[in-house]
Amino acid sequence: MLRRLVLATLLCASFSVHAQLPAPVAQALAQQGLPEDALGVLVLKGDTTVLSHQADRPMQPASTMKLVTTMVSLERLGPAFRGRTELRTTGEIDKGVLRGNLILKGGADADLSGQDLENMLRALYYQGIRRIEGDLVLDRSLWQPARMEVGLPPFDESPEAYYNVIPDALMVNKNMLQIDMRSTTKRLKLEMQPELDRVSIGSDMTLIDADCSKWEDGWKLPEAVRQKSGRIKVILHGTFPKDCARSYSINVLDRNDYIERLFRQKWKELDGKFSGKVVEGTAPPESRVLAEHTSRMLPELVRDTNKPSDNLLARTLFLSLGSLQPDPAAGSFALPPTGEPTFVRADAAVREWMRAHRIDDTGLVMENGSGLSRTERITAQQMAYLLQAGLRSNWMPEFQASMPIAGIDGTLRRRLQGTPAAGRARLKTGTLRNVVALAGYVPDANGVQNVFVAIVNSEQAGNGRGRAVLDALVDWVARSGAVQQQPAAPAAP
Repeated sequence: MLRRLVLATLLCASFSVHAQLPAPVAQALAQQGLPEDALGVLVLKGDTTVLSHQADRPMQPASTMKLVTTMVSLERLGPAFRGRTELRTTGEIDKGVLRGNLILKGGADADLSGQDLENMLRALYYQGIRRIEGDLVLDRSLWQPARMEVGLPPFDESPEAYYNVIPDALMVNKNMLQIDMRSTTKRLKLEMQPELDRVSIGSDMTLIDADCSKWEDGWKLPEAVRQKSGRIKVILHGTFPKDCARSYSINVLDRNDYIERLFRQKWKELDGKFSGKVVEGTAPPESRVLAEHTSRMLPELVRDTNKPSDNLLARTLFLSLGSLQPDPAAGSFALPPTGEPTFVRADAAVREWMRAHRIDDTGLVMENGSGLSRTERITAQQMAYLLQAGLRSNWMPEFQASMPIAGIDGTLRRRLQGTPAAGRARLKTGTLRNVVALAGYVPDANGVQNVFVAIVNSEQAGNGRGRAVLDALVDWVARSGAVQQQPAAPAAP
């Protein structure tokens, strides 16, 4: 009886709300020189609050915001949802000639690659088309505005990097060029993929004696130079180590140029003829489908969004919430137009979902749904309640499986190794210059699941300081709930 009473007391203590931060966390904050008001935390075990600290304060979430986008996407779009690209026309095929425009219609297909475009063009070839007597029309009208990147200042000093690519409804290869750089002591050899019609690559990089692993130290912003002949030359700048080999993907071509040059190259390789122009436009309602491609199903996209923290996928899913609805056969089709910007409709979709789950959206600020933002805000409480809803969702297995596993994979593969959380906690990371965050699920010592949200907002959060605090908090939650073994009673004389 006494043993049961002790056990019950210990368990109750583990469920109680901590009015102050646990000692290991407070100590980590002090050691890292971070004030307690830089931290927002909410840890829930079922409906019981284990730890709450500034949980109602709106904070910058960095990439933990992807959990909002992916959870709402799973719930509203469903696991069979797919983005979709179509080649359409209103013209007729006559003796190997397509007499009319060929329309490439974007449908937020996050997987569309150069190989997929080639396969679609090959389908035209198999239908007997050898010549296109019309224009290639690029239809990005699913989203409004159609090209959100035009005129937008870069987020940081690396606009060419993949994490900074801004989506539109029609993207091929994510608009990236893969550059292979190989140097000797005297020469730098460059290769570029994919091959694009009348696009070449060059460099004015200086070869230097330097560590190959630190090649990015000498990297400068590359540029795409349009020549009078109509050719485009991608030029790399900066320095590069001697006797070094590296590959890097860059986003430097205008996306209309990218698709046009890729289309011309692929169609030419099929011995096809095309004499028209490449223009932007909209597919007429009466146009018919000649070929199509669909993305992978949503759970796979959600996994590839959260595990590596892919901004472009997150932003594509967020805008899909404001533009598409699922279809069991086609994968998706467009919502009826309302004249509202796509962002407004996507933001409303998130808030409607939250309110339906009795989550107060006061203070929530969304900019693009990826967390790559200076303005996005969410409270630890809002995020925690969303994670609670995730546990009750029909798509809970897909949602949980998308999160990095501590010490195992994704953005957590090198963190929390050798701790009780390793191989057990599933947490989405978030990192910006002044933000470090973790949100997800952490089992305690008894295997009981805890909803976990912790965010540090401080100009001193970088250089591992904020991370040390959050890792200490994860470790504390993972160790909690353990029943302390009572010392044995002294033997009777």
